[in-house]
This record gives sequence, C-alpha cells and structure tokens, in this order.
Amino acid sequence: MTEYLVYDVFTETRFGGNQLAVIPDAAGLPERDLLPITREFNFSETVFLYPPEDAAHTAKVRIFTPGGEVPFAGHPTIGTAVALAEAGHGPDMVLELGVGPLAARAADGAAHFTTRAALERIAEPDPALCAAALGLDPAQVASPPVMASLGLAFTFVELDSREALSACRPDTEATRRAAEMYPSELDFALYAYVREGSTIHARMFAPLVAIPEDPATGSAAATLAALLAEAEGRDLNLELRQGDDMGRPSRIGLATDGPRVTVSGRALRVMQGRLV
Repeated sequence: MTEYLVYDVFTETRFGGNQLAVIPDAAGLPERDLLPITREFNFSETVFLYPPEDAAHTAKVRIFTPGGEVPFAGHPTIGTAVALAEAGHGPDMVLELGVGPLAARAADGAAHFTTRAALERIAEPDPALCAAALGLDPAQVASPPVMASLGLAFTFVELDSREALSACRPDTEATRRAAEMYPSELDFALYAYVREGSTIHARMFAPLVAIPEDPATGSAAATLAALLAEAEGRDLNLELRQGDDMGRPSRIGLATDGPRVTVSGRALRVMQGRLV
C-alpha cells in the first residue's frame, strides 16, 4: 500500500488555505493511475514524489491537476517542501520540477522558494471577453488583461473594486471561447485581482480543467508580482489574500528582486492514510 499525506497550504489554520495531496513515494505506482488518483482526491493539485535524477537534489516532483500534469505550481511547491522537511530533509533542498531544478527552504511548517524562470508575456486577451468569462460587466475591468507566465500561464484581470471581485461568477461557455482564442496549459485560467497598496485580493478560476475556484495559487501570485514590479520599475513586497470569498482564507507572501520572485507561506498536515 502507498501512503499519502494531505496538507492545507498558505494558511496557519486547519481547513483553510489550499488542499494538497502528497504521495511521498510514488515509485511503485503505475503511470496510468496518476491522473485517476488525482481526480479521486479532487483537489486542485496532487503531488507525486520520486527519487531525484540528480543525487545532489532532494526529490523529483510531478504535479497533477484533475485535468493533467503541469510543470510548476506554487502551493504544491510550498506544501511539498514542508512535507519533505517533516520527513527529515532540508532545511535547504532542490526540487526537480517540470520547469527544472528549483531551490526551496522549509522548516517549522513554513517554506519559501524563488522563481528562476523569465517572465513571459503571452497575449493581451480582449477585456470584454475576460469580463464575460468572469460574469462581470466590461466596465468593471480596470486595466487591459494580460496572459503571462513564470512556468504556467494565467490571464490576469485587474478589477475596479473589491465588490467586483466578490461578484465574479465564471461563465464556462465564455471561458471556452477564450481558451480557443488564447490556448494555454490550464485552458484560460483567470486570475482576477484588486490591489490595495501592498495588499492584493485575488481569485482564480479554471473551470475547464475541473478547478471551479482555487483557494490559493502561488504560481499565479508570483507571476502577478513580477508583472507589477516590471510595470512599476521597482522591487515590491506584497501580501496576497486569496480564498476569502470561498471560505478558505489563504495568505501568500511575495517579494521581488529584479526578475526573481520569492514566494513564501505556511502549510500544515491535516490528514494521512494509504492508497489500497
């Protein structure tokens, strides 16, 4: 039997943040079972850990959403680092991800990592189409949306008020039209946000890959921080608040240093068991 762990990530409170299933030793699992196992957990991501290909590294990390494998994601990286630290690794570690080796540090239930990928601006999706996909009026979109990536693409839509953010009601058909026009790994995942100084309120929707709403999305948060720092021409320290509107509050720390972004947060184990 194969053991599994479940963590709540980007929170200090049980049953907050974003859920993550971790399979600490996936070497014996058939490849054909990885996606069905992910769908059985029905979290936004499940992580499967393998021995590293480079003996100097800590682990090989494969990340799956219910829609398939992705090369990188933030809350799985934080949760995996905490899980490995609790297993006796670290505090410094190198994780082999689909985007390449990534250094992380974890101790006492907290972790951080720093992105190395270059910011990629992919497209500037139509504001009216983004508004329709979010179930909003186009007048509620505060600035031109941008699809961008630090390893995983999201479409960032700044809204004009916290009330507009709470009012988002994603439209699957509009999202499908957008995904056909602007293809990406997560089929037009939308990251809607409002900024209040150094605090950002955000929500993430990816209904076409079975993620109606994500309580915390570290990869998107990192990309947004990179976009904002580039636009302002200076480094930023931000707190991103996500999940509040769905009853799973999440807190993500973000700090930019030139093109690099450090993502930080906490994770705590809430369940464990065995696959049979």
